[in-house]
Amino acid sequence: MTKAATTEGTAKPPKALLRIWRQSTLLRHLFWALLGLVGYYLLSVSLDAFANLQLAQISYLAIATAGLTVLSGLSGQISLGHGAFVAVGAYSAALLLGKQTSLGVVLIAATVITGALGALVGVAAARLRGPYLAGATLALAVGLPSLADYHGLRDVLGGANGLIVTPQPPPLSLGESFPLERWQAWIGGLCLIITLFLLANLVRSRFGQNMRFVRENEEAAALSGVPVARTQILAFCVSAACAGLAGGLFAMVNNLAAPGAFTLTLSLSLLTAAVLGGLGSLAGAVYGAVLVTLLPNWSTNLAQAANLPRDVYANVPLILYGVVLIVVIVLFPGGIQAGVVRVGRLLRTAVQR
Repeated sequence: MTKAATTEGTAKPPKALLRIWRQSTLLRHLFWALLGLVGYYLLSVSLDAFANLQLAQISYLAIATAGLTVLSGLSGQISLGHGAFVAVGAYSAALLLGKQTSLGVVLIAATVITGALGALVGVAAARLRGPYLAGATLALAVGLPSLADYHGLRDVLGGANGLIVTPQPPPLSLGESFPLERWQAWIGGLCLIITLFLLANLVRSRFGQNMRFVRENEEAAALSGVPVARTQILAFCVSAACAGLAGGLFAMVNNLAAPGAFTLTLSLSLLTAAVLGGLGSLAGAVYGAVLVTLLPNWSTNLAQAANLPRDVYANVPLILYGVVLIVVIVLFPGGIQAGVVRVGRLLRTAVQR
């Protein structure tokens, strides 16, 4: 056997593996999911209790934002009322946790119940366009959480005070002194990684392609054989299911499901996170959730350090939000993820030179 033949024989396996890597979307997504789990675990064990609580909050906000960015960024349907779906998931989880149901069953049930409601809303949403759809979802965000104080549902949903959720302790196999906050962060992180994995494969599937067709031109998509109404309804269903899972995690982490937690501010925060991260980008949903979660704490610390008056102190988060939005829009019109991709290309070009 010649040296060239030996070299060719040893070069084939890496090329074959590289070809499989490029052709298999599922394999790539699985690799990044496993890498994300490892990174999340290492980050969690290095943080204190309060930081783990924030990590859990980032996780459920990222799940809801990922669902919203798929709906608005890929399907082109504007929703200003996703906080209402988070509320449905939270109340569903709170009611089931009160019956000592296992946490896994509770989260799955909250996801399914909210997804079914999203499908019903999607039927109506498929008939609406632009500002009419935005107005309808806005009304949903304002009206749905207030049903908890309706006299016919007050005894079941707790009225204005909401439902108190008893936190489920970590498994004894982790040790009696295992921090509850870290356990909640682990559950939130696992749900986040699974959600991103499923959504990433959904986006690359035929259904994701149909959503992009519908977003670009509904008439052309219909002429091409794309079921426009069914695609829009399914997109709303998937997005609402993500919000329901986030709501279930919200109830678990905050030990509460109350109307005051699901105001219009929550819906606007989710939309802000999606826009900041980059509409249509799942990685951008994570970036946006991090900013939306940490900005209020940073602004509070900044106001305390500067000894600002109380009337100014209350407006610091809004000012900081505005500044960040302006900076991101000016520097990265496509969101943070678009900026990361652009910087990566510049670095790659500089290295190749």
